[in-house]
Amino acid sequence: MILPQSYPAVLFLMVLSLLCLGSWASFFKFAGKWRFELFYLDFAIGLLLASVIFAFTAGNIGYDGFNILDALQNAGKRQLLYAFLGGMIFNLGNMLLMAAVSVSSLAVAFPMGMGMALLLGTGLGIAGRPAGSALLLGLGCLLILTSILVNAVSYRIMGVAQHEALARAGRAKSTRRPSPLKGILLALMAGLLIGGCIPLVEKARQGDLGLGPYAVGLVFAVAVFLSSFVFDNFFMNLPVEGAPLEFGGYFDGRLKQHLSGLASGFIWYTGMVLAWVCTSVPEAIQGEPMLRFILAQGSPVLAALWGIVVFREFKNSDARVKLMGMLMPALFLCGLAMIGLAPLFLRKV
Repeated sequence: MILPQSYPAVLFLMVLSLLCLGSWASFFKFAGKWRFELFYLDFAIGLLLASVIFAFTAGNIGYDGFNILDALQNAGKRQLLYAFLGGMIFNLGNMLLMAAVSVSSLAVAFPMGMGMALLLGTGLGIAGRPAGSALLLGLGCLLILTSILVNAVSYRIMGVAQHEALARAGRAKSTRRPSPLKGILLALMAGLLIGGCIPLVEKARQGDLGLGPYAVGLVFAVAVFLSSFVFDNFFMNLPVEGAPLEFGGYFDGRLKQHLSGLASGFIWYTGMVLAWVCTSVPEAIQGEPMLRFILAQGSPVLAALWGIVVFREFKNSDARVKLMGMLMPALFLCGLAMIGLAPLFLRKV
């Protein structure tokens, strides 16, 4: 398999991974009026296609002399199971995240869900192998949690303001104020599942029988693809918003909508496999922990910027919401910096 052999190459791949993982969800917005349940079928197909292409190109050649089939045959059964289970759990969480985006907005749901995933992943990491300054880790997690709370409050204020505007115009469907609880709960549940799948994927990569980045990605993608039809059937019959759907509705989509879903899955997988590749090289060429951590975990901030700047999701909001929209990514980035600094600080003291 092909792996980067220098720090500049690793840094380039980390930046590319950040751009991919922070941008894939924006294609749901580009798809227009297209239910996330139908969009996700194309997402799963695009993800699987990307995994096969990477596995049988970059994962099939390289200095080590092993091709992708060798890697799969030499892997332990337990590691294969971990990768498959990780893919299934991630997929349910990712579907809930897309449901949250469809109910609320990209700038609200994505940072909230992925922030929760980061908090859970950090907590599990500390419990499994304590490392770094406890003070910096605690402050970093507190800042991430604060960014989630700021996001929830801004979403509440925005929803109330939009309802009042519709009521004044005589277009409100009900006099009852909308509750932000559905979007918040969907995002938080998504984060818990996505954060919970991380230890399984890491176990799949550990040890002499562990899977390499392209092999674990292929198993992971197969699990996502197969489980998508099971989970999607649930969301279609018990939708979080709107009327129930049939799988036949997938064929009513326009070419632009299908291409958006395929591109979304392809881009997500590219970002994820590049992240796995960068953590598979010696730590000496991975760079400083803080920069590495920010690049690896900064995708929610980029996704929020897509929602705020490109899709202008806070366009008609008041000054409080716009201020909170700027405060949320700042808090998130500061939290990332503190968590990333924690292990470096411990080494210096």
